[in-house]
Amino acid sequence: MGHALALERPAPDAGAQVWDDYVHNRENPAGETRDLWYHGLGCGAWLVVHRNTVTHEIYGAALARDVKGAGQ
Repeated sequence: MGHALALERPAPDAGAQVWDDYVHNRENPAGETRDLWYHGLGCGAWLVVHRNTVTHEIYGAALARDVKGAGQ
């Protein structure tokens, strides 16, 4: 779980390749990960989901607003 939940947004004039990478390319780790999910068809909340991408096991989830700043 060594990747960040949020990406640093490039400068507006960073160039097409930088913006393409920012919008489309993400790490795709095998195993445990924490992801930011949006419950769009439900309550509209942002969730941090702790899961395993290999076994599909869900270890837990929390509202992102409750997680934000917890590690600071």
